[in-house]
Amino acid sequence: MSTTAPDAPTRDTRTGQPFPLGATWSEEATNFSLFSQHADRVELCLFDEDGNEERIPVEMTTAFHWHVELPGIAPGQRYGYRVHGPWHPEAGHRFNPAKLLLDPYARAVDGVHDTASNTSLPYVPGGDDQDLHRDDIDNAADVPKGVVVDPAFDWEDDAAPGTPFEQSVIYEVHVKGFTKRHPEVRPDLQGTYGGLASDVAIAHLTDLGVTAVELLPVHQIAPEGFLADKGLTNHWGYSTIGYFAPHSGYSATGTGGEQVREFKGMVKALHRAGIEVILDVVYNHTAEGNHLGPMLSFKGIDNVSYYRLTEEDPRYYLDFTGTGNTLDVQHPSTLRLITDSLRYWVEECHVDGFRFDLASTLARGLYDVGRLSSFFDVIHQDPVLSTVKLIAEPWDVGPGGYQVGQFPVLWAEWNGIYRDAVRDVWRGEESMATLATRLSGSTDLYDGDGRTPTASINFITAHDGFTLADLVSYDHKHNEANGEDNRDGADDNRSWNSGAEGPSADPEINARRERRHLGLLATLLLSQGVPMVLAGDEMGRSQGGNNNSWCHDDEISWIDWDQRTSGERLHSMVRRLIALRRAEPVFRRRSPLRGEPLEDGRLPDAWWFRADGKRMTVADWDDGERRQVGLFLNGDAIPDANADGERLRGSSFLVLHNTGGDDATFRLPSRRFGRRWTVEIDTSDVDAQPGESSARAGDEVLLHAFSVVVLRRVT
Repeated sequence: MSTTAPDAPTRDTRTGQPFPLGATWSEEATNFSLFSQHADRVELCLFDEDGNEERIPVEMTTAFHWHVELPGIAPGQRYGYRVHGPWHPEAGHRFNPAKLLLDPYARAVDGVHDTASNTSLPYVPGGDDQDLHRDDIDNAADVPKGVVVDPAFDWEDDAAPGTPFEQSVIYEVHVKGFTKRHPEVRPDLQGTYGGLASDVAIAHLTDLGVTAVELLPVHQIAPEGFLADKGLTNHWGYSTIGYFAPHSGYSATGTGGEQVREFKGMVKALHRAGIEVILDVVYNHTAEGNHLGPMLSFKGIDNVSYYRLTEEDPRYYLDFTGTGNTLDVQHPSTLRLITDSLRYWVEECHVDGFRFDLASTLARGLYDVGRLSSFFDVIHQDPVLSTVKLIAEPWDVGPGGYQVGQFPVLWAEWNGIYRDAVRDVWRGEESMATLATRLSGSTDLYDGDGRTPTASINFITAHDGFTLADLVSYDHKHNEANGEDNRDGADDNRSWNSGAEGPSADPEINARRERRHLGLLATLLLSQGVPMVLAGDEMGRSQGGNNNSWCHDDEISWIDWDQRTSGERLHSMVRRLIALRRAEPVFRRRSPLRGEPLEDGRLPDAWWFRADGKRMTVADWDDGERRQVGLFLNGDAIPDANADGERLRGSSFLVLHNTGGDDATFRLPSRRFGRRWTVEIDTSDVDAQPGESSARAGDEVLLHAFSVVVLRRVT
């Protein structure tokens, strides 16, 4: 690789503009702009196809934005920066011009970080205080570069589906893991944006009935070096280095900007099928780690501005994320980076919302989590971002970080309390009172202050932890393949193996597992709030008991589509449950259940029954041994209105739960609630069709062990 002299530019330059940040192409020139408050000098570095580097001084600054315009620079041009400034780690400054740096605003990224070379460490490794000694070895050959992008794309008549939260069914899925093993997806598209956009992939989603995909991180990823030493990599993607660039590793068409068009094409195809796209975003930390981590971008551009450093010793990073660093959202330029990124994905890429990883970190002031932080202020007043789906993972690893139920209006939350409670109920460790609270929309958390049960993203499983098949098949994690002697991953899984650890040939155990699997999904899909299903749970995907598969870009994490045959019974029932939820407004109310009539003299909107058909009493709720409960949902007492302003009406239902291991009978309530009922769903009888059997008021209905029965009132 050859390099032109840094002080002898070989092309015409113009001063350019400070905004927008990043590389902005027009037909005549490309404008480059980079923020660095503490730099002394900045060089823009251009690379040709052979890796030859041309360095161009960036001499104009406006409010700490270094900018230059270059005529003749076209889409596909690879580039990076070298930033000069003080090397003074004790004061937080780590400038090192020997290290090529990725533009934080790069719209596309080409190449990968070669962690084996160690050239991206800005210090000389080894010895005491190693991070204090600057390393002068050039790393340009070993790091990814930004790519100038032509943003043009033919969206045709693309329109956001605009599905309200209460009508949403979210499907958490990994772009690569979803189609990497799909035999009906073209081999060159397997594991890519194009694969997720394929007809067969979308057909699975529409057949299932989900309304949105929540994609694990698709921002450009830089995997950790220690994983490569073990032959592993960061599969989940919570190791972001480029907040404007779709991860190039998921592109089937190329990494010179083609990945941007492919990503947009995926969004367009999903929208055409009526499916929203929600991105899991990681604005709490970057891939650069702590003071011993690599220098890839932010650390070398302006460490003090981008990261939260300890006040007593700025050599070190505050770590509320468990990854080594925390982005400083209190700094206006870091906050601008995040909001610019969010707006880019909405306006340019047409995504429909975001799930914020470790969102409590974004809400922290100096130390504490606050509902009135500047981050929320900026989001709430933004005319673009305030209109899309905003979902918080409402915790981080710092003190006071667990904030379930505490996020402000406009925000929904991953309801971790729901997950834990429902798991415990179905393994006999929690009462029917706990189940009732979660079925009702967690009104202890989401009722008042402008929030309703639709703020609760209900889930039982997610990427982090057991799959649902493993939740009913394992008592303990089995993470030996992760290379940490099974020390990693949570030990508190709230799981029960149903009688044997792992795969079993015992028909009774397998039948018990299927009933519990379907019972858990029925609870999820019939709860007030917004359900989220983990990809593959609808057909019994297993990870062999691994509850921390973050480092497995392999068969452990990829969906095995051969399971479709063995999992067809599960798939059929999940499809029916989703269809029922979407068809009947009583299962997806915006307003909380009150247990009161909407009009005088009418039936209440909801009523709870014990197995003898009588109303649940305080003593009944306090009975920790009770395993059966019935819920009446009144389709004539929904205070919500439809799009035309008319009050919603629908069928009325009885939802009967038996979370215990023994069969039980349930006497239907008095004729006041309904004279005759038909069985809509019995999770213990997958083959039964809706309406095949019926019962009258006062009749006894059989509830098999670990089952949910849904009855529709006949009018």
